[in-house]
Amino acid sequence: MNPLPLRPDLARDLLLRKQRDQELRHEWATPPRTARSPEVVDRANTEALRRIIAEHGWPGRSLVGPEAADAAWLLAQHADHDHSFQWECLALLGRAARDGEATGQQLAYLTDRCRLNAQVPQIYGTQYIVRDGELVLYDLEDPENLGLRRADVGLECFAESDARIRSAHPLTTARPQ
Repeated sequence: MNPLPLRPDLARDLLLRKQRDQELRHEWATPPRTARSPEVVDRANTEALRRIIAEHGWPGRSLVGPEAADAAWLLAQHADHDHSFQWECLALLGRAARDGEATGQQLAYLTDRCRLNAQVPQIYGTQYIVRDGELVLYDLEDPENLGLRRADVGLECFAESDARIRSAHPLTTARPQ
């Protein structure tokens, strides 16, 4: 059983922000696209996360609980408009993962997202892009050892992950590159 978080007020805020993020993304991705772009919410969430980090450090499991810690990771994941802040979050998340305050999966996803935004190959195979109207796996560093790296951080095998992502995405005709 998880102990109560030290800051339930921060937990509530992060969980509400994650809920709005996910609702807007769902509405935006569902035709007809009547929702506004997620970028407006992303910017507000980034500023809120920046304030939380400035005052409390990375909002890990003991501070906000596991669900809200996951919400903090998602907000960092969606801070694509501010690459330097994403990299700052990655460093903090790395320390949090080493201390048991975050998961290896969260670290893997944010690592790959930062690398995608820096236009360098990803490491864990978590990020896809749309290229020429088709869903493709973003460039991958050292594909021969992908399975080992994914296992090291607790990610499911790539084939299962790829099948799940492709079945949920409307652009399913392309194969990984």
